Amino acid sequence: MNEILEQAIDGVSRLSDLRLYGRVKAIQGMLVEIEGLGACLSVGDRCHLEARNHTPVPCEIVGFRDDRALAMPFGPLEGVGLGCRATIGESQPVAFPDNGWLGRVISAFGDPIDGGPSLPKGPAAYPLNASPPPAHQRQRVAGKIDLGVRALNTFITCCRGQRMGIFSGSGVGKSVLMSMLSRYSTADVIVIGLIGERGREVKEFIEEDLGPDGLARSVLVVATSNESPLMRRQAAQMTMTVAEYFRDQGQDVLCLMDSITRFAMAQREIGLSAGEPPASKGYTPTVFSEMPKLLERAGPGIGEGTITGLFTVLVEGDDHNEPISDAVRGIVDGHIVLDRAIAQRNRYPAINILKSVSRSLPDCNRPAENEIIDKAKALMAVYEDMSELIRLGAYRHGSDPQVDEAIRYREGIEEFLGQEKGERAILQDGYGQLAKILGISFEDPDVSSRNLEAVTPEMASIDSVPSDFAQASEVPPEGNASNASTLTSDVSAIVETVIEPSETSEIDTAPTTQEAKDSVPLSSDGD
Repeated sequence: MNEILEQAIDGVSRLSDLRLYGRVKAIQGMLVEIEGLGACLSVGDRCHLEARNHTPVPCEIVGFRDDRALAMPFGPLEGVGLGCRATIGESQPVAFPDNGWLGRVISAFGDPIDGGPSLPKGPAAYPLNASPPPAHQRQRVAGKIDLGVRALNTFITCCRGQRMGIFSGSGVGKSVLMSMLSRYSTADVIVIGLIGERGREVKEFIEEDLGPDGLARSVLVVATSNESPLMRRQAAQMTMTVAEYFRDQGQDVLCLMDSITRFAMAQREIGLSAGEPPASKGYTPTVFSEMPKLLERAGPGIGEGTITGLFTVLVEGDDHNEPISDAVRGIVDGHIVLDRAIAQRNRYPAINILKSVSRSLPDCNRPAENEIIDKAKALMAVYEDMSELIRLGAYRHGSDPQVDEAIRYREGIEEFLGQEKGERAILQDGYGQLAKILGISFEDPDVSSRNLEAVTPEMASIDSVPSDFAQASEVPPEGNASNASTLTSDVSAIVETVIEPSETSEIDTAPTTQEAKDSVPLSSDGD
């Protein structure tokens, strides 16, 4: 009996693993109907179609119709026909990010596409479609982050863990601004998602805009416009997954995504193919449920790390109230508006500071810094209101002191807001530069402390002062008239020695009338 049982067990052990599979029953556009696996799959699961040439085609389950599963492919459907076998894949897609991913360009699947070696596999699995951290467990937004762009640092200050939207029409300088942020930001790690980008611009961005130094601390996730909507959507999810990994390592991450609009378009294609009803401008309901889920993954984490997110929004027809722009503006913590009219004046970056908002202001600034910003924005607003009259020559100088002041300072403010592509701005220097333009007295405590630290011991030592001058500077005790007389004569002798006029020069003691008008009187406290 035991011998028979052992033979039965041995026979069972020799059997191959049980594998469930279904068959393709219909194909309509990008949608594939699979029969036989409906009870074994759920929305978001993966499966593989076996093409005629035995090439596997990865797909994702996007819905169900009757007893059939609806799948969409990640790649082309060439070779897939009726009756092709469909096998079950992983239930929830995950990635294994690692520090070795820095400096690499990867696909939506996490595979290297830069021609380099294979990527190291991290110790922990991160789900691609993860939920945001619980709101009550997240840390608060931290201090300021230096983005390296003068207009943003000063007027639209961003803090670590903040999420901002960059709203721009086509051809207004969005890509150039993204390249400046990636090169000049002081973040520890930069994760860049190029979603639906033109293929020719990817290499230009890597080699010219990002450069070797920027690439060394960055991870790029790329899905070009010719790839399937599932690939474009997953590239955005992979971008956030990689950023979450570095945030969990305690790093301050800058996540740049270009663009959230193409993510929404990809989700719209998926929803329409699955039979969702179109809503506003053809966007399906899942678009407006998936966007907050993606954007909320950025921000402070439960631990020390943060994700500062800047997401570009491609505005259709320069309409900043179209559905995607309006939805993103209500989710993020501020918006940066790029104005076509400013770009046409050849001032880049073409940021409209009057239409842009950072919700971390004014709390993240000192009162003196807010005073400078408020005055500059007030002057720009006054000039904007009167710009048509000024251009037509209908405004008479002296009619309104506020308008006169706005005209006087406008050129200086415009020069301050402009910045060359190869120029890096320092966060601490912006307020002092703007205060100087506006004629406001401003002293940055950070700059003052750095100046004090820069004083060398030799500069601070009394030994560096000439001995004769040190002796002459000693204050005599009260009532000692002889010492005071001696001190006065010593000082006079030193002054005559140090300030001895040249025999060949003349000192004009009587200024002309024009010089007297141009001179600035000294205060009564100074010599």
